[in-house]
Amino acid sequence: MAGPVSPLAPAAFPALPEIAGVRFASVAAGVRYANRTDVMLAELEPGSAVAGVFTRSSTRSAPVRDCEAKIGADTSRAAFLVNSGNSNAFTGQAGERSVAEICAAVAQATGIDAARVFTSSTGVIGEPLPHERIVAKLGELNAALEPAGIEGAARAIMTTDTFPKGSTETVSIDGKPVKIAGIAKGSGMIAPDMATMLVYIFTDALIDQPKLQDLLREITDRTFNCITVDSDTSTSDTLLMAATGASGVNVTGSADFAAGLERVMLDLAHQVVRDGEGATKFVEIRVTGAASDDDARKVAMATANSPLVKTAIAGEDPNWGRVVMAVGKSGAEADRDRLSIHFGEILVAQNGWVSPAYDEEKAAAYMKGQEIVIDVDLGLGSGEAVAWTCDLTHRYIDINADYRS
Repeated sequence: MAGPVSPLAPAAFPALPEIAGVRFASVAAGVRYANRTDVMLAELEPGSAVAGVFTRSSTRSAPVRDCEAKIGADTSRAAFLVNSGNSNAFTGQAGERSVAEICAAVAQATGIDAARVFTSSTGVIGEPLPHERIVAKLGELNAALEPAGIEGAARAIMTTDTFPKGSTETVSIDGKPVKIAGIAKGSGMIAPDMATMLVYIFTDALIDQPKLQDLLREITDRTFNCITVDSDTSTSDTLLMAATGASGVNVTGSADFAAGLERVMLDLAHQVVRDGEGATKFVEIRVTGAASDDDARKVAMATANSPLVKTAIAGEDPNWGRVVMAVGKSGAEADRDRLSIHFGEILVAQNGWVSPAYDEEKAAAYMKGQEIVIDVDLGLGSGEAVAWTCDLTHRYIDINADYRS
Protein backbone atom coordinates (compact mmCIF):
# COMPACT_ATOMS: atom_id res chain seq x y z
CA MET A 1 0.00 0.00 0.00
CA ALA A 2 1.20 3.51 -0.75
CA GLY A 3 2.24 5.90 1.98
CA PRO A 4 2.01 9.69 1.98
CA VAL A 5 1.57 11.42 -1.37
CA SER A 6 4.89 12.19 -3.06
CA PRO A 7 6.14 15.74 -2.41
CA LEU A 8 6.72 15.94 -6.17
CA ALA A 9 3.10 15.14 -7.09
CA PRO A 10 0.99 17.49 -9.23
CA ALA A 11 -1.48 19.63 -7.31
CA ALA A 12 -4.44 17.63 -8.62
CA PHE A 13 -5.48 15.01 -11.14
CA PRO A 14 -6.07 16.82 -14.45
CA ALA A 15 -9.51 17.26 -15.97
CA LEU A 16 -9.33 14.68 -18.75
CA PRO A 17 -11.78 15.08 -21.63
CA GLU A 18 -14.18 12.40 -22.74
CA ILE A 19 -12.81 10.60 -25.79
CA ALA A 20 -15.54 9.71 -28.25
CA GLY A 21 -15.63 5.96 -28.80
CA VAL A 22 -14.29 4.99 -25.34
CA ARG A 23 -16.10 4.14 -22.10
CA PHE A 24 -14.58 3.25 -18.74
CA ALA A 25 -15.55 1.50 -15.51
CA SER A 26 -13.71 0.48 -12.36
CA VAL A 27 -14.53 -1.73 -9.40
CA ALA A 28 -13.14 -3.26 -6.21
CA ALA A 29 -12.69 -6.99 -6.86
CA GLY A 30 -10.44 -7.84 -3.89
CA VAL A 31 -7.59 -9.10 -6.08
CA ARG A 32 -5.17 -8.53 -3.20
CA TYR A 33 -6.74 -6.03 -0.81
CA ALA A 34 -10.32 -5.74 0.35
CA ASN A 35 -12.31 -2.58 -0.36
CA ARG A 36 -9.77 -1.19 -2.80
CA THR A 37 -10.62 -0.31 -6.41
CA ASP A 38 -8.38 -2.65 -8.35
CA VAL A 39 -9.88 -3.50 -11.75
CA MET A 40 -10.67 -1.23 -14.68
CA LEU A 41 -12.37 -1.91 -18.00
CA ALA A 42 -12.13 0.28 -21.10
CA GLU A 43 -14.47 -0.44 -24.02
CA LEU A 44 -13.52 0.70 -27.53
CA GLU A 45 -16.07 1.14 -30.29
CA PRO A 46 -15.69 -0.36 -33.79
CA GLY A 47 -13.11 1.39 -35.94
CA SER A 48 -10.55 1.63 -33.12
CA ALA A 49 -6.91 0.99 -34.01
CA VAL A 50 -4.88 -0.47 -31.13
CA ALA A 51 -1.08 -0.20 -30.91
CA GLY A 52 1.22 -1.41 -28.17
CA VAL A 53 4.78 -1.50 -26.93
CA PHE A 54 5.87 -3.96 -24.27
CA THR A 55 8.70 -4.96 -21.95
CA ARG A 56 11.53 -6.95 -23.47
CA SER A 57 12.04 -8.83 -20.22
CA SER A 58 12.70 -12.53 -20.86
CA THR A 59 10.41 -13.28 -17.89
CA ARG A 60 7.54 -11.10 -19.11
CA SER A 61 4.11 -11.95 -17.83
CA ALA A 62 1.30 -13.97 -19.39
CA PRO A 63 -0.81 -10.85 -20.07
CA VAL A 64 2.10 -9.20 -21.89
CA ARG A 65 2.66 -12.23 -24.11
CA ASP A 66 -1.05 -12.41 -24.88
CA CYS A 67 -1.21 -8.71 -25.82
CA GLU A 68 1.85 -9.02 -28.04
CA ALA A 69 0.14 -11.80 -29.97
CA LYS A 70 -3.06 -9.80 -30.43
CA ILE A 71 -1.70 -6.47 -31.67
CA GLY A 72 -2.56 -6.07 -35.34
CA ALA A 73 -4.63 -4.34 -37.99
CA ASP A 74 -8.07 -5.48 -36.72
CA THR A 75 -10.30 -2.48 -35.90
CA SER A 76 -13.38 -4.25 -34.53
CA ARG A 77 -14.65 -3.50 -31.00
CA ALA A 78 -12.01 -3.98 -28.33
CA ALA A 79 -11.48 -3.84 -24.57
CA PHE A 80 -8.67 -3.21 -22.11
CA LEU A 81 -9.00 -5.05 -18.78
CA VAL A 82 -6.43 -4.15 -16.12
CA ASN A 83 -6.02 -5.34 -12.54
CA SER A 84 -3.69 -4.23 -9.78
CA GLY A 85 -2.48 -6.22 -6.78
CA ASN A 86 -1.16 -9.26 -8.69
CA SER A 87 1.04 -9.18 -11.80
CA ASN A 88 0.22 -12.70 -13.05
CA ALA A 89 3.93 -13.00 -13.83
CA PHE A 90 6.06 -16.12 -13.34
CA THR A 91 2.86 -18.12 -12.92
CA GLY A 92 3.40 -20.63 -15.73
CA GLN A 93 0.46 -22.28 -17.46
CA ALA A 94 -1.83 -21.19 -14.62
CA GLY A 95 -1.14 -17.59 -15.62
CA GLU A 96 -2.00 -18.31 -19.23
CA ARG A 97 -5.24 -19.97 -18.14
CA SER A 98 -6.09 -16.91 -16.05
CA VAL A 99 -5.67 -14.65 -19.09
CA ALA A 100 -7.81 -16.94 -21.21
CA GLU A 101 -10.54 -17.10 -18.55
CA ILE A 102 -10.62 -13.31 -18.17
CA CYS A 103 -10.70 -12.70 -21.93
CA ALA A 104 -13.52 -15.23 -22.37
CA ALA A 105 -15.49 -13.66 -19.53
CA VAL A 106 -15.04 -10.13 -20.93
CA ALA A 107 -16.20 -11.42 -24.29
CA GLN A 108 -19.31 -12.95 -22.72
CA ALA A 109 -20.14 -9.82 -20.71
CA THR A 110 -19.54 -7.28 -23.49
CA GLY A 111 -19.99 -9.12 -26.77
CA ILE A 112 -16.42 -8.21 -27.77
CA ASP A 113 -14.37 -10.94 -29.46
CA ALA A 114 -11.91 -12.47 -26.99
CA ALA A 115 -9.19 -11.91 -29.59
CA ARG A 116 -9.74 -8.17 -29.09
CA VAL A 117 -9.53 -8.23 -25.29
CA PHE A 118 -6.18 -6.90 -24.05
CA THR A 119 -5.37 -7.59 -20.40
CA SER A 120 -2.70 -6.23 -18.08
CA SER A 121 -1.84 -7.13 -14.50
CA THR A 122 0.41 -5.35 -12.03
CA GLY A 123 1.47 -6.18 -8.49
CA VAL A 124 3.16 -9.08 -6.73
CA ILE A 125 5.12 -11.51 -8.92
CA GLY A 126 4.91 -15.29 -8.61
CA GLU A 127 1.49 -15.69 -6.99
CA PRO A 128 -1.46 -17.18 -8.89
CA LEU A 129 -3.92 -14.54 -10.07
CA PRO A 130 -7.34 -15.07 -8.43
CA HIS A 131 -9.02 -14.39 -11.76
CA GLU A 132 -12.36 -15.66 -10.51
CA ARG A 133 -12.63 -12.49 -8.40
CA ILE A 134 -12.24 -10.39 -11.54
CA VAL A 135 -14.62 -12.54 -13.57
CA ALA A 136 -17.26 -12.19 -10.86
CA LYS A 137 -17.23 -8.41 -11.30
CA LEU A 138 -17.48 -8.23 -15.09
CA GLY A 139 -21.24 -7.83 -15.16
CA GLU A 140 -20.94 -4.92 -12.76
CA LEU A 141 -18.11 -3.40 -14.79
CA ASN A 142 -19.99 -3.70 -18.07
CA ALA A 143 -23.09 -2.07 -16.58
CA ALA A 144 -21.04 0.81 -15.17
CA LEU A 145 -19.23 1.78 -18.41
CA GLU A 146 -19.35 5.53 -19.05
CA PRO A 147 -17.36 8.05 -21.13
CA ALA A 148 -16.34 10.06 -18.02
CA GLY A 149 -14.88 7.15 -16.04
CA ILE A 150 -11.20 7.59 -16.88
CA GLU A 151 -10.11 8.99 -13.48
CA GLY A 152 -11.55 5.95 -11.73
CA ALA A 153 -9.64 3.78 -14.18
CA ALA A 154 -6.41 5.63 -13.32
CA ARG A 155 -6.95 4.96 -9.62
CA ALA A 156 -7.78 1.29 -10.16
CA ILE A 157 -4.37 0.49 -11.69
CA MET A 158 -2.27 1.97 -8.84
CA THR A 159 -0.02 -0.24 -6.66
CA THR A 160 2.66 1.60 -4.64
CA ASP A 161 1.75 4.78 -6.53
CA THR A 162 0.90 7.67 -4.22
CA PHE A 163 -1.19 9.53 -6.79
CA PRO A 164 -3.11 8.69 -10.00
CA LYS A 165 -1.44 9.84 -13.19
CA GLY A 166 -3.19 11.48 -16.12
CA SER A 167 -2.41 13.85 -18.97
CA THR A 168 -4.22 15.38 -21.91
CA GLU A 169 -3.76 17.50 -25.03
CA THR A 170 -6.18 18.85 -27.62
CA VAL A 171 -4.56 19.39 -31.00
CA SER A 172 -6.04 21.43 -33.84
CA ILE A 173 -5.71 19.70 -37.21
CA ASP A 174 -7.00 21.79 -40.15
CA GLY A 175 -9.10 23.74 -37.69
CA LYS A 176 -10.68 20.64 -36.14
CA PRO A 177 -9.96 19.50 -32.55
CA VAL A 178 -8.39 16.09 -31.87
CA LYS A 179 -8.32 14.94 -28.25
CA ILE A 180 -5.67 12.82 -26.54
CA ALA A 181 -5.94 11.53 -22.96
CA GLY A 182 -3.69 9.12 -21.12
CA ILE A 183 -3.33 7.44 -17.74
CA ALA A 184 -0.41 5.58 -16.22
CA LYS A 185 0.79 3.74 -13.17
CA GLY A 186 4.35 3.33 -11.99
CA SER A 187 6.45 4.04 -8.93
CA GLY A 188 9.06 1.32 -8.53
CA MET A 189 10.65 -1.35 -10.75
CA ILE A 190 11.05 1.43 -13.30
CA ALA A 191 13.79 1.20 -15.90
CA PRO A 192 13.52 1.61 -19.62
CA ASP A 193 13.29 -1.45 -21.81
CA MET A 194 9.77 -0.60 -22.85
CA ALA A 195 7.53 0.50 -21.44
CA THR A 196 8.65 1.00 -17.84
CA MET A 197 5.10 0.77 -16.42
CA LEU A 198 1.43 0.46 -17.41
CA VAL A 199 0.20 3.22 -19.72
CA TYR A 200 -3.09 3.59 -21.59
CA ILE A 201 -3.59 6.39 -24.11
CA PHE A 202 -6.80 7.18 -25.96
CA THR A 203 -7.50 9.54 -28.86
CA ASP A 204 -10.39 10.23 -31.19
CA ALA A 205 -7.93 10.66 -34.09
CA LEU A 206 -8.22 8.62 -37.27
CA ILE A 207 -5.03 6.76 -38.17
CA ASP A 208 -4.21 3.33 -39.57
CA GLN A 209 -2.89 0.83 -37.04
CA PRO A 210 0.57 0.35 -38.65
CA LYS A 211 1.14 4.11 -38.70
CA LEU A 212 -0.02 4.40 -35.07
CA GLN A 213 2.28 1.55 -34.10
CA ASP A 214 5.30 3.19 -35.71
CA LEU A 215 4.52 6.56 -34.12
CA LEU A 216 4.01 5.08 -30.68
CA ARG A 217 7.28 3.16 -30.77
CA GLU A 218 9.22 6.19 -32.03
CA ILE A 219 7.93 8.52 -29.31
CA THR A 220 8.40 5.86 -26.62
CA ASP A 221 12.15 5.94 -27.25
CA ARG A 222 12.21 9.66 -26.38
CA THR A 223 9.91 9.45 -23.36
CA PHE A 224 9.24 6.28 -21.39
CA ASN A 225 12.56 4.77 -22.48
CA CYS A 226 14.40 7.74 -20.96
CA ILE A 227 13.22 7.37 -17.37
CA THR A 228 14.45 5.25 -14.48
CA VAL A 229 13.71 5.01 -10.78
CA ASP A 230 15.72 1.97 -9.73
CA SER A 231 17.14 0.36 -12.92
CA ASP A 232 14.83 -2.67 -12.55
CA THR A 233 12.79 -3.54 -15.64
CA SER A 234 9.33 -4.89 -14.83
CA THR A 235 7.94 -8.19 -16.10
CA SER A 236 4.61 -6.50 -16.85
CA ASP A 237 5.46 -3.27 -18.69
CA THR A 238 2.73 -2.40 -21.16
CA LEU A 239 1.84 0.66 -23.21
CA LEU A 240 -1.42 0.41 -25.14
CA MET A 241 -2.87 3.15 -27.30
CA ALA A 242 -6.29 3.27 -28.94
CA ALA A 243 -7.29 5.61 -31.76
CA THR A 244 -11.06 5.47 -32.15
CA GLY A 245 -11.28 7.60 -35.29
CA ALA A 246 -14.47 9.16 -33.92
CA SER A 247 -13.34 12.72 -34.71
CA GLY A 248 -13.09 11.87 -38.39
CA VAL A 249 -9.79 13.75 -38.53
CA ASN A 250 -7.01 11.81 -40.23
CA VAL A 251 -3.75 12.57 -38.42
CA THR A 252 -1.45 10.41 -40.55
CA GLY A 253 1.80 12.32 -41.01
CA SER A 254 0.64 15.23 -38.83
CA ALA A 255 3.56 16.79 -36.97
CA ASP A 256 1.12 18.64 -34.72
CA PHE A 257 -0.58 15.41 -33.63
CA ALA A 258 2.78 13.71 -33.06
CA ALA A 259 3.95 16.64 -30.94
CA GLY A 260 0.76 16.58 -28.87
CA LEU A 261 1.07 12.85 -28.30
CA GLU A 262 4.70 13.27 -27.28
CA ARG A 263 3.73 15.93 -24.72
CA VAL A 264 1.20 13.56 -23.17
CA MET A 265 3.66 10.66 -23.09
CA LEU A 266 6.49 12.78 -21.66
CA ASP A 267 4.20 14.24 -18.99
CA LEU A 268 3.12 10.75 -17.91
CA ALA A 269 6.73 9.55 -17.92
CA HIS A 270 7.77 12.46 -15.72
CA GLN A 271 4.88 11.79 -13.34
CA VAL A 272 6.14 8.23 -12.85
CA VAL A 273 9.55 9.58 -11.86
CA ARG A 274 7.93 12.15 -9.56
CA ASP A 275 6.15 9.25 -7.85
CA GLY A 276 9.31 7.14 -7.64
CA GLU A 277 9.25 5.13 -4.44
CA GLY A 278 10.57 7.38 -1.69
CA ALA A 279 11.45 10.19 -4.11
CA THR A 280 11.99 13.73 -2.83
CA LYS A 281 13.79 15.19 -5.88
CA PHE A 282 13.14 15.12 -9.63
CA VAL A 283 16.41 14.89 -11.55
CA GLU A 284 17.18 15.63 -15.20
CA ILE A 285 20.48 14.36 -16.64
CA ARG A 286 21.54 16.14 -19.83
CA VAL A 287 24.49 14.82 -21.80
CA THR A 288 26.05 16.70 -24.71
CA GLY A 289 29.32 16.55 -26.63
CA ALA A 290 29.35 12.76 -26.92
CA ALA A 291 30.90 10.90 -29.83
CA SER A 292 27.39 9.65 -30.71
CA ASP A 293 23.82 9.81 -29.45
CA ASP A 294 24.19 6.21 -28.30
CA ASP A 295 27.23 7.13 -26.18
CA ALA A 296 25.33 10.10 -24.75
CA ARG A 297 22.49 7.79 -23.77
CA LYS A 298 24.92 5.40 -22.09
CA VAL A 299 26.29 8.22 -19.95
CA ALA A 300 22.85 9.61 -19.14
CA MET A 301 21.48 6.25 -18.01
CA ALA A 302 24.64 5.26 -16.12
CA THR A 303 24.38 8.51 -14.16
CA ALA A 304 20.63 8.25 -13.65
CA ASN A 305 20.90 4.65 -12.43
CA SER A 306 23.90 5.10 -10.13
CA PRO A 307 22.98 4.46 -6.47
CA LEU A 308 25.93 6.62 -5.44
CA VAL A 309 24.76 9.57 -7.54
CA LYS A 310 21.16 9.15 -6.39
CA THR A 311 22.00 8.87 -2.68
CA ALA A 312 24.25 11.94 -2.93
CA ILE A 313 21.29 13.83 -4.40
CA ALA A 314 19.07 12.57 -1.59
CA GLY A 315 21.65 13.82 0.90
CA GLU A 316 21.84 17.17 -0.94
CA ASP A 317 25.55 16.64 -1.49
CA PRO A 318 27.00 18.18 -4.70
CA ASN A 319 29.33 15.21 -5.10
CA TRP A 320 30.43 15.68 -8.70
CA GLY A 321 33.03 12.93 -8.28
CA ARG A 322 30.22 10.39 -8.41
CA VAL A 323 29.11 11.78 -11.76
CA VAL A 324 32.68 11.38 -13.01
CA MET A 325 32.51 7.77 -11.81
CA ALA A 326 29.26 7.18 -13.70
CA VAL A 327 30.74 8.60 -16.91
CA GLY A 328 33.74 6.32 -16.57
CA LYS A 329 31.72 3.15 -16.04
CA SER A 330 29.15 3.86 -18.77
CA GLY A 331 31.09 2.24 -21.60
CA ALA A 332 30.95 5.42 -23.67
CA GLU A 333 34.02 7.06 -25.16
CA ALA A 334 35.26 9.71 -22.72
CA ASP A 335 38.33 11.89 -22.17
CA ARG A 336 38.94 13.07 -18.63
CA ASP A 337 40.55 16.30 -19.76
CA ARG A 338 37.60 17.32 -21.96
CA LEU A 339 34.85 16.58 -19.47
CA SER A 340 32.81 19.34 -17.83
CA ILE A 341 29.95 19.04 -15.33
CA HIS A 342 27.32 21.56 -14.22
CA PHE A 343 24.82 21.32 -11.36
CA GLY A 344 22.17 23.69 -12.62
CA GLU A 345 24.04 26.81 -13.71
CA ILE A 346 27.01 26.05 -11.45
CA LEU A 347 30.15 24.83 -13.22
CA VAL A 348 31.65 22.27 -10.86
CA ALA A 349 34.26 20.49 -12.98
CA GLN A 350 36.12 21.06 -16.22
CA ASN A 351 39.26 19.99 -18.04
CA GLY A 352 39.78 16.97 -15.82
CA TRP A 353 39.63 18.84 -12.51
CA VAL A 354 37.40 20.90 -10.26
CA SER A 355 36.55 24.28 -11.78
CA PRO A 356 38.57 27.19 -10.36
CA ALA A 357 35.27 29.08 -10.08
CA TYR A 358 33.50 26.30 -8.16
CA ASP A 359 31.68 27.46 -5.03
CA GLU A 360 30.77 24.55 -2.73
CA GLU A 361 28.36 26.66 -0.70
CA LYS A 362 26.36 27.67 -3.78
CA ALA A 363 26.34 24.10 -5.07
CA ALA A 364 25.12 22.77 -1.72
CA ALA A 365 22.33 25.36 -1.70
CA TYR A 366 21.31 24.33 -5.21
CA MET A 367 21.05 20.68 -4.16
CA LYS A 368 18.39 21.56 -1.59
CA GLY A 369 15.85 22.20 -4.34
CA GLN A 370 13.27 19.65 -5.50
CA GLU A 371 14.25 20.01 -9.17
CA ILE A 372 17.85 19.13 -10.00
CA VAL A 373 19.57 19.37 -13.40
CA ILE A 374 22.95 17.77 -14.01
CA ASP A 375 24.70 18.69 -17.27
CA VAL A 376 27.57 16.56 -18.54
CA ASP A 377 29.53 17.71 -21.61
CA LEU A 378 31.97 15.10 -22.90
CA GLY A 379 33.63 17.54 -25.31
CA LEU A 380 34.06 14.93 -28.06
CA GLY A 381 31.32 15.41 -30.64
CA SER A 382 27.69 16.31 -31.23
CA GLY A 383 25.94 13.33 -29.58
CA GLU A 384 23.33 14.20 -26.98
CA ALA A 385 20.74 12.54 -24.76
CA VAL A 386 18.58 13.20 -21.72
CA ALA A 387 17.33 10.97 -18.91
CA TRP A 388 15.06 11.59 -15.96
CA THR A 389 15.31 9.98 -12.54
CA CYS A 390 14.80 10.69 -8.85
CA ASP A 391 16.85 10.47 -5.69
CA LEU A 392 17.24 7.25 -3.68
CA THR A 393 16.10 7.55 -0.08
CA HIS A 394 15.61 5.23 2.88
CA ARG A 395 11.89 5.33 2.14
CA TYR A 396 12.58 3.25 -1.00
CA ILE A 397 13.97 0.50 1.23
CA ASP A 398 11.02 0.72 3.60
CA ILE A 399 8.51 0.34 0.77
CA ASN A 400 10.23 -2.57 -0.91
CA ALA A 401 11.21 -4.45 2.23
CA ASP A 402 7.55 -4.54 3.23
CA TYR A 403 6.01 -4.95 -0.23
CA ARG A 404 4.60 -8.46 0.25
CA SER A 405 3.63 -8.08 3.91
